[in-house]
Amino acid sequence: MSYLSFSDYSALTIDVEDWYHVCGIGQQAVPPHNLWRVVQNVEKIVALLEQNQSKATFFMLGSVAEAIPELAPMIVANGHEIASHGYSHTLLTDLDKHQFLDELQRTEQILIDQTGRRPVGYRAPQWSVSPETPWVDELLAENGYLYDSSRNPLPFVGDASAPRYPYRIDTPNGSLWEIPPLVTKTSIVSLPTGGGWGFRLFPLGLIVATIESYVRDAAPAVLYLHPREVDPDGPRLQLPLFKRFLAYGMRTDATMKLSSLLQRFRSMTLEEMVRTWQPAS
Repeated sequence: MSYLSFSDYSALTIDVEDWYHVCGIGQQAVPPHNLWRVVQNVEKIVALLEQNQSKATFFMLGSVAEAIPELAPMIVANGHEIASHGYSHTLLTDLDKHQFLDELQRTEQILIDQTGRRPVGYRAPQWSVSPETPWVDELLAENGYLYDSSRNPLPFVGDASAPRYPYRIDTPNGSLWEIPPLVTKTSIVSLPTGGGWGFRLFPLGLIVATIESYVRDAAPAVLYLHPREVDPDGPRLQLPLFKRFLAYGMRTDATMKLSSLLQRFRSMTLEEMVRTWQPAS
């Protein structure tokens, strides 16, 4: 399988959730709306994309879209893609097949009602598609999704043996693309340079070099970001130290690093990429 070469292109993806959306900590009370930060942070990211003439894919939580009905239309009005991040930010391993389908269709309908567009991409909270959720791909294909971006080729949070580059998944209901996030391969272990705490921790030069290695292989370099990562002064849940680091990383602002990358590698949406890929003859 080969892809069209995007030379100086990458894909920026945003998981549209707020600072209190942390998986694996049990049921949490939703903070009052005056403490939410997602709107101002998404607006900051959208402005940065506009400055750099770039587009991005925003994986929207259905619960956030439902609570803030103007947010998804604003994103779409600025030329970006809206995809699905599920409804409740629950790990897929904590849902059964029917609960997953309910979340998928509920979020889909909210986004259609708000934007007039049907999402064609999906990303699970915390990369939680796994052998424990064998029904995910079949249900995504059955419901018309073109791609999934829920498998991370890393240890602990994913599958270190999984492919680093996109690949097709065939199901009884059709096929879809699986699009992993960027990671830096080393002789010992792959590094999470493509997003989250790793994006802020590792040096810009390493991330640039990794993107360039993907470009040489004519493969898309997919970065991911949470709105809270451009908001270092925002509130945080009180979590155990290690869990806090995984959820939030350091209190640093990803804006400058992201801006540097957008100036060097123009970002396009995952839907644009998927619709132009062709199998090798």
